Amino acid sequence: MVELSTLDWLVLAGFFVLLLAVVGMSMRQKEEDTADYFLAGRNASWLVIGASIFASNIGSEHLVGLSGAGAESGMALAHWELQSWIILLLGWVFVPFYYSSKVYTMPEFLERRFNSSSRTFLSVISLISYVLTKVAVTVYAGGVAFKTILGIESLWGIDFFWISALGLVVITGIYTVLGGMKAIMWTSVLQTPVLIIGSVFILVVGLDQAGGWAEVERINRDNMHLIRTASDPAFPWPGIIFGSFIIGFWYWCTDQYIVQRVLSAKGIKEARRGTMFAGYLKLLPIFIFLFPGMIAVALKAKGVISYDSADQAFPTLVAQLLPSGVKGIVIGGLVAALMSSLASLFNSSATLFTIDFYKRFKPDSSEKHLLKVGRWATVAIVVLGMAWIPVMSMIADVLYEYLQSVQSLIAPGIAAVFLLGLISKRVTPTAGFVGLVAGFVLGMIRLVLLPFRDSLTGTSVAWITDMNWLYFCILLFVVVVAIIIVTSMFTEKASEEKIQGLTFSSLGKDTMKEVVAGLDKWDYIHTAGILGITAFIYIRFW
Repeated sequence: MVELSTLDWLVLAGFFVLLLAVVGMSMRQKEEDTADYFLAGRNASWLVIGASIFASNIGSEHLVGLSGAGAESGMALAHWELQSWIILLLGWVFVPFYYSSKVYTMPEFLERRFNSSSRTFLSVISLISYVLTKVAVTVYAGGVAFKTILGIESLWGIDFFWISALGLVVITGIYTVLGGMKAIMWTSVLQTPVLIIGSVFILVVGLDQAGGWAEVERINRDNMHLIRTASDPAFPWPGIIFGSFIIGFWYWCTDQYIVQRVLSAKGIKEARRGTMFAGYLKLLPIFIFLFPGMIAVALKAKGVISYDSADQAFPTLVAQLLPSGVKGIVIGGLVAALMSSLASLFNSSATLFTIDFYKRFKPDSSEKHLLKVGRWATVAIVVLGMAWIPVMSMIADVLYEYLQSVQSLIAPGIAAVFLLGLISKRVTPTAGFVGLVAGFVLGMIRLVLLPFRDSLTGTSVAWITDMNWLYFCILLFVVVVAIIIVTSMFTEKASEEKIQGLTFSSLGKDTMKEVVAGLDKWDYIHTAGILGITAFIYIRFW
């Protein structure tokens, strides 16, 4: 067991006091309606938006899972952390469509572009994806981290994994329910620096113990390249380049979990600049999460630390390397990571269920009643997600690889529908719906078969589970694009009036004026800066 000093406990206590103060401030600004609760009254600044996007994305699955990926496969999964340029696409290209339409959710946007069936089905897909990925992964990562750091196997006869994970879920749920989106946005501003500071401590101490970066590179020399051969069984370069873009486009530009942050903006200018700030922050995970995984490999090779699985790399560094007092900061970072990602999940789940299901079937419900329904909806999502945790290890050995492999089955269909729907007015409402259904069904066939892949060897369906997960992602995207195009050729397209402002060629003049009026030299400078840093990292680790 790792003993926490008085200073560690004081640091943690200070963190929770600040958190309570922020929630209290948020509660004083009472939510009068669903716009207040779900979108913070559409009044967020670029600072809050950027910090919230980053804190929502960087959960405990990154501290545990991304570090585990660094320990297991080095730089191979860094491509997902070099997607700041896709966040820029959200701000520069997609925000004008989403913001001008004044929608609450991405399914609501699809209803305007296609039809109500598309809206309903995307809501179903989104809620299922939260169960399979965000809830299950975040809770699992939190349980692993605290069990490893504190060294407690069980408490009151119960596995400490479940006690620690459930405790944080309950705490997060309380402040999310009480404070709504305002609490989430403002606590993200508090949690982001805590998360970064805690992780930087690990990086600095770990490098010092390992003998410097050159020594870490020497020990991890076989895993230092971003680009692997096309025949690499796990991360072939064509799969990495195209597959990571498909997953990244879905996540950053179409997923309610992220897009809800920019929908809370004061205007298009604030939303765009919020994505730029998030773009800078998104460049950090490689250094503060992935690199520590490779540092753990170096320290294990030198006999400084020991751990059983890759996902224990980061918690082991915390437990075995950090001095008294610093542990409190890092554990505060872990708490911040878990709580920020869970809080965003809770709010997004409540928004999807309340706006896209309940309100449509009971349109006369009062605003107060809708808020209550949204709060209860998240409870069911959390319970289902925790029930899925035992299945996760049957799909992938490393947490972060599990996360990406499941997302690779959900992303292609949604990405294809959004992309084609915005590019072409010829894509029909029927084609949009058929594309969503086809992509989801085909992806779920592989997901259902994956736990049984060993017993499928030699059968006619073995290729479905044997194909590299990135190549399968690309194949699924191509198939869905083909289905959408063919279906559009034989079905009736929507009227010009219905899709006005919902495709690139029909974006309204007023919206374009707002976009142009909000631009200045700093928008271009920061965009160039983010792209330049990304390019440098690719060149350095090619």
